[in-house]
Amino acid sequence: MEIPKTYDPKQAEETHYARWERDGCFAPEANTDANAPTFSIAIPPPNVTGSLHMGHALQHTLMDALARHKRMCGFRTLWLPGTD
Repeated sequence: MEIPKTYDPKQAEETHYARWERDGCFAPEANTDANAPTFSIAIPPPNVTGSLHMGHALQHTLMDALARHKRMCGFRTLWLPGTD
């Protein structure tokens, strides 16, 4: 298999995006089965202790990815970021 020298995101991502749309991955709650296992992450409001840095973005990105993964695995999920 020859790997192209340039990356074409449209070609690579269209298939995945169509599947995610079809499977309801962008719906607020994709699983309506009350007996499905649950998964939740609730985080407190952010503390103002200094300047924002990449660690803040990394933490939220990891939690978002984990919640989405659990939802795709059939869990009823809630990711509740804190706000002030």
